Amino acid sequence: MSRPRQFDLIAFDWDGTLFDSTKIIVRCIQRAVADVGGTVPDDRAAAYVIGLGLMQALAHAAPDVPKEKYPELGNRYRHHYLQHRNDLSLFDGVLPMMAALRGRQHLLAVATGKSRHGLDDALHAVELKGMFDGSRTADETAGKPDPRMLVELMAEFGVPPQRTLMIGDTTHDLQMALNAGCASVGVSYGAHEPEAFHALGPRVVVHSVAELQGWLSEHA
Repeated sequence: MSRPRQFDLIAFDWDGTLFDSTKIIVRCIQRAVADVGGTVPDDRAAAYVIGLGLMQALAHAAPDVPKEKYPELGNRYRHHYLQHRNDLSLFDGVLPMMAALRGRQHLLAVATGKSRHGLDDALHAVELKGMFDGSRTADETAGKPDPRMLVELMAEFGVPPQRTLMIGDTTHDLQMALNAGCASVGVSYGAHEPEAFHALGPRVVVHSVAELQGWLSEHA
């Protein structure tokens, strides 16, 4: 007899949680800032903004770039990212993990700082289109750590906060979950150093997709 589910809705961040894109995003941010003449952020500063909406992230990473250059900055980021689009892939183990969650009848969602176009493009590229019951992107609603992405997903599926779990690789993800009244899990293999996670109260911090799947099979 299988145990009852603890969570009906499980929401995942995308970049750095399911999709192995952190290093390339950091390089693209740095190159975009250099292209418009800004002070290039170091790796840590560039990684910190991953998970935010694109323009929010670029403005934070390049505070000395004037606002009138933001459209050019965004275009340069997109240019560099598109050059590496085919270099990106899911972390090993993501597909069987998602299949296992599907088998337990969890509702699955994505809550991401990507644009709708960017997420749909990525889902097609890695053959995950149709895997998720719902998704929210930064250009559709408020960006992280505002809780609106999760609040809207919970309302869409009629799931209360205590039955919702958010999984992400940044403090933005975990703070969003906290703001929404949801439980969270942090993954240490993405953009942010896991030492910063503990103050935000995740149920656990895992260090690989295999470890994440193991925890979910026991606790979700």
